[in-house]
Amino acid sequence: MTGGAVELDGKSLTLADVKAVARDGARVRLSEGAREHMLRTRRAVEQAADSGTAVYGVNTGFGKLSEVSIPREQVDALQVNLIRSHAAGVGQPLPAEETRAMMLLRANVLAGGLAGARPEVAELLCGMLNAGLHPAVPEQGSVGASGDLAPLAHLALPVIGEGELLHPATGRSGPAAGMLREAGLAPIRLGPKEGISLINGTQGHTAIAALLCVDARALWAAAQVAGAMSLEALLGTPVAFDERIHAARGQRGQMRAAAALRSLLADSEIRESHREGDPRVQDAYSLRCIPQVHGAVLDAIDWVEEMVARELNAATDNPLVFDDGTMLSGGNFHGQPVALALDVLSIALSTLATMSERRIDRLVHPDLNQGMPAFLAPEPGLHSGFMMAQVTAAALASECKLLAHPASVDSIPTDGSKEDVVPMAMGAALKARRIGANVRHVVAIELMCAAQGVDCRAPLRPGAGVLAAHRAVRGSVAPLAGDRVLSGDIARLADLVAAGAFMHGQPA
Repeated sequence: MTGGAVELDGKSLTLADVKAVARDGARVRLSEGAREHMLRTRRAVEQAADSGTAVYGVNTGFGKLSEVSIPREQVDALQVNLIRSHAAGVGQPLPAEETRAMMLLRANVLAGGLAGARPEVAELLCGMLNAGLHPAVPEQGSVGASGDLAPLAHLALPVIGEGELLHPATGRSGPAAGMLREAGLAPIRLGPKEGISLINGTQGHTAIAALLCVDARALWAAAQVAGAMSLEALLGTPVAFDERIHAARGQRGQMRAAAALRSLLADSEIRESHREGDPRVQDAYSLRCIPQVHGAVLDAIDWVEEMVARELNAATDNPLVFDDGTMLSGGNFHGQPVALALDVLSIALSTLATMSERRIDRLVHPDLNQGMPAFLAPEPGLHSGFMMAQVTAAALASECKLLAHPASVDSIPTDGSKEDVVPMAMGAALKARRIGANVRHVVAIELMCAAQGVDCRAPLRPGAGVLAAHRAVRGSVAPLAGDRVLSGDIARLADLVAAGAFMHGQPA
């Protein structure tokens, strides 16, 4: 970010930049270096169009129709027809933040210069972002093969003055041409290759993945905090988190998770209350193995984040236009890298839900919760307490397991079998997004139950990090003094998790 704005050059966009623009409304601009590069490669495209030599995406049909030559006088119409014909998505529109992230990523790809589009195309996308305008993009219809063709086509319609634009800040929507005009912008008449340069790429599923990477960090930290708070409420032992145990295995994520837990549990009066005379030798896996399981999840998040961060600045168009004028056709639009990363993230986050739900069960189960009231109810029997909260967590955790089945191993040939192996990357993204929301609510339920458990151990105080988290919970959700509707409590805590209120659970 430069001077308060995210500057696009096709090579330095970060996950933090994506969040700043997609969620926080940061402004965007094209760098001067990117503009100059785009002009150089654009000249090569125009020369190819004028030469009459067949070049894919410039003067040929697309996909299975790539052997059909298009006369020079119809080349511009070809690009417009491509946008219109490929806008075939269905389903609910993507959330505004995901659409904004997709617009940003597509503008950044164009800024890299290898797409061969004019600077004006990228600048219009930047202008729409800065004006708070975005199209409604249906979330279904992409297999992530020649890129996210249908979603990106819907994204591209306003560039040519078609479709509708939304302005969430005012609640207004209307025909794209009129909404652009009100914002001081104007649609563009596409030239050779610019239509395919708008829709050929991985920016649909990568936009969702980028925001999920940001959210995964907050989820992981909150799961650590919830696990530590549950350990305190259940009179568990931190001995299993001893540094020597984890150094003996040498797994990086595991060592970092254990260190974070030790910090959260430091100076605990609850721990001291049962250090001597406790007949239990060791805790259940959902407590004792938090570092091993959460650590593996952390390693997976690190890997996914690295993969997605590279894709933010990847040239995923086809063909690619190089500085010497060479135009090469390849397959950088194939979404397998991010599809695979999204499937790994789905599995990793589902593991957090599984661990959290099992700790919730131990907190409410009268045979397992170390003398606390059944279901943490003030008067068990008269009150049901958190009985149904555990059922909700179980339902969500089970759904995560179903959704964690990988999408990237599936394939249905498309485009007359020209695209015969496809990654189903958008499906992987949509599943991962739902899993993320489920895990956020499961962890919120654990925080709610664990905080009640810590209340049961008063006046003994938990570790310093757990105490800080307990205060954060109690700032939004009161102790359970009698049965009440819990949905609002869960939602408020889920919002706190999403906002990063428990980031002190992350490793140093």
